[in-house]
Parts: sequence; C-alpha cells; structure tokens
Amino acid sequence: MTDKLILNEDRFFDSDPKIRKVARELYEGIRDLPIISPHGHTDPRWFAENQPFPDPTELIVIPDHYVFRMLYSRGISLESLGIPTVDGSPVEQDHRKIWQLFADNFHLFLGTPTGIWLNHEFFTVFGIDERLNSKSAQRIYDRIQEQLQSPDFLPRAMFDRFDIEAISTTDAAADSLEHHEMIRESDWKAKIVPSFRPDKVVNHIHTETWRCEIEHLGRVGARDIGSYVAYIQALERRREFFKSMGATSTDHAVLEPYTHEMTSGEVNAVFQRALKGKASEEDAVRFTAHMLMELARMSIEDGLVMQIHPGSYRNHNELVMKKFGLDKGGDIPVRTEYTFNLHALLNRYGNDPRLTLVLFNLDESTNSRELAPLAGHYPAVKLGPPWWFFDSVEGMTRFRQTVTETAGFYNTVGFNDDTRAFASIPARHDLSRRVDSNFLAGLVARHIIDLDEARGLSRALAYDLAKETYKL
Repeated sequence: MTDKLILNEDRFFDSDPKIRKVARELYEGIRDLPIISPHGHTDPRWFAENQPFPDPTELIVIPDHYVFRMLYSRGISLESLGIPTVDGSPVEQDHRKIWQLFADNFHLFLGTPTGIWLNHEFFTVFGIDERLNSKSAQRIYDRIQEQLQSPDFLPRAMFDRFDIEAISTTDAAADSLEHHEMIRESDWKAKIVPSFRPDKVVNHIHTETWRCEIEHLGRVGARDIGSYVAYIQALERRREFFKSMGATSTDHAVLEPYTHEMTSGEVNAVFQRALKGKASEEDAVRFTAHMLMELARMSIEDGLVMQIHPGSYRNHNELVMKKFGLDKGGDIPVRTEYTFNLHALLNRYGNDPRLTLVLFNLDESTNSRELAPLAGHYPAVKLGPPWWFFDSVEGMTRFRQTVTETAGFYNTVGFNDDTRAFASIPARHDLSRRVDSNFLAGLVARHIIDLDEARGLSRALAYDLAKETYKL
C-alpha cells in the first residue's frame, strides 16, 4: 500500500460508466455551493474569541466522539486520549503522545465515514498528501500545528474559507448566548445563530438535576418558577430571546417521540410533584410527551422550526458517563415507533402549515413504513437527513432508496453535519453532495427523471432545502 494520500475524484460514484459520468456532472454543478449548516454543535466561543486552535489533538481527536468511541471499543482508554474527566482526575496531557496513539490505530477507521472525513480533511483543509500512520504521525502533527498558528487557520478565517453561509449552534434554554452576542457586536458579519434546546428543563423531571436546571432557568429570567404556568412563560420568554439573537429552530432529544396532552389539572399536579422531588419515572415520560405538544404549539406561534431527535439510549455505558460526563457514555440506537407516538401531536398541529417539524431517525426499519408516509401526508412533517450512525455513504443511499418514492425529495430537508469537529464540516457536506449526485444519476440512467430535473434536485438537496426549511 502506498503511503501517498490520494482522493479519487470519482469516489462514491457508481462503477457503471454511464451513471458515473452523470454523477460527476451533477456533482461538479454543486460542489462549490456555499455550505448551509442548520444543525450542529460547534462552539460559538471559537468564533467570538477567534483564537488559534491549540494543536491537532485538541482540534481533531479530543472533541470528536466518532474518533474516541472507536478507539475505546478497541480497548484504548479515554484517559490515554486526553478526554477530560468529571472530577478532574488525571488524563494524558501530552498531545503529541495522544496523536501518536491515534495515528498508530488509524487503520481502525478504514471503511468508516470517520476515515473518509478525516482523509478529506487532511488533504483538502491542510494540504497533506501522505497517509496518517505510525511513521508519518509526527510529521503530520508538525504540519498541522504550523498551519494552526497562522492567520489563515484562525476560526473565522476557516469559516470564510469553507464558504459557510450560515451555521446554527445548539444551546441550552438557560444559556446566556454571550458568545453569540460577541460575534454580533464584532465587525465580522458571519451568520452564526443559536438553536434553542430545552432538554435539560423538559426531560427527566424525576431527577435532582432537573430541579437544579429549573432553578437556573428561573435565575436567568429573574423570576421564581413555582408553577407550571410560570414554567411555560419562562420557556416562551427564552424562545423570544433566542429569536432576537437570530435563532430559527429548536431541537429536542427524546428516547421515544411519544406525544400526549394532559389536562391542566394533570400537568399541574405532575409539575408540583417534580418541584418537590416526588415525581416518578412515569410522570417524567408523560410530562415530556405533553411538553412536545406544548413546544409544537409554541413553534406555530413564534415560527421556530421544531426538530426531534429520538431513538438514542443516552449514556448506555454508565461507568464511562459517570467518569467522563454526558455525550461520552456510548449512546446506542433503539427501536423507535412514530405512527402511534406522534398521533396526538400531528392530529392537533400537523395540518397547520405554520409548523415545520423535522424528524430524525436512528431506526432505519421505520423509513419506508412510517416516516416517509407521515412526511408524504402531513404538511408540517419533514424528514431530517441520515443522522449519526447512518451519516455515511451507505446510510445516505439507503435513506434515499427508502423514502423517496413515498415522500419525494422536497419533504426532506437537505443535509446537516451535526458535528462538533469544525474542520470536518466541508468533508461531510462533500460526502453528502457526492452520494446524492450518484443517487440522482441512477434515476437518470433508468429514465425515471431527466438530466435537467436531476440538476435542479441536486442543487435543492445540497443547498436550497436546508436554507428554505430552516429559514436561513
């Protein structure tokens, strides 16, 4: 195997030369479109402070759970990868040593989306034309480190070079948004907007953590939240504040997309039990189901796009979660049902064109059976792109194959990268654009659509749908 890193221009295109030719043509027409990134987890502090990224390990390894979860699965400790612990106990601080460990095991990412993204990132963003392995590790570290100290690799410069037209971060309901404020007050006019994510004050009302978050929400709003009515008013005020800071969407993570509307008396009783620390797990499930209804109602009134990310058993590995915190504990997909779970919400609000409800999915068996029919019927429903474990060549292809005939293309929302790893954003969008070009080329080859129609669809999937759906 050569040590030369080469990105074949026809990668991910069909082996059939007729399809490959059309796919290449479609891709060339969209490859340089600006990036719309309507949902992600980049840190607004990077762009507010515009300081150099410290080093390659801090930029590429430590923040990316796609990277460290694979290494952990092979028996490599998170301490040895420099992942911070909750209690501040020691972890590896030598970032060159961490990088060497990453490079020694880079072969683990062969055939995975992470491997594809990282090679694209090395080659396109940093101009590195040799493969990362044990021998090249320190040379590549030095080359990236040298570039990170130059003005061209400051966060704002990279944002501009990546041609990002708009990006949305993900922010807790009680977040001050101070870094967004710093960006707005600067002379740099990039479109970086927050997204309202109230999970901490909506889910798990039977826990002490929820009560602490409610107190925090009250302090931010300078009002005591002693009743359900005050709680709803606090959320509405925070949404109004987020909108004033440019937000166009909300985001909600739930285990199941279960929706159910309680009576006023029922929800007040549950809320009071929660404030007193007496709520049960059943109360928590019913309360979240009720709040999805309330949040849909709020989205109709204030126009914020509503996203639901269901189907992930968060922090499955309790040992890791307790030691390293949330988002580190091995989130695992579960079977998910949409038809019955969303019935209450969709019958109440799904026919209202003022609501945009974007549904994501980690259970592919539901694509053609439930999600595509729902999106193909209810005006409010749109399908988010393949997410997380299916944000891949085959996952994207299966998504188009299973939903297009029922939901069409225009009931989907294009692509979003859902990433904390800033430098991987161009790679992720490039992958999506190539896969969609290839899928459309296959339809052209079978005379299901013509080439002009494919050109319009390729632009819609790469740019127009995300911009339109998320009001960016």
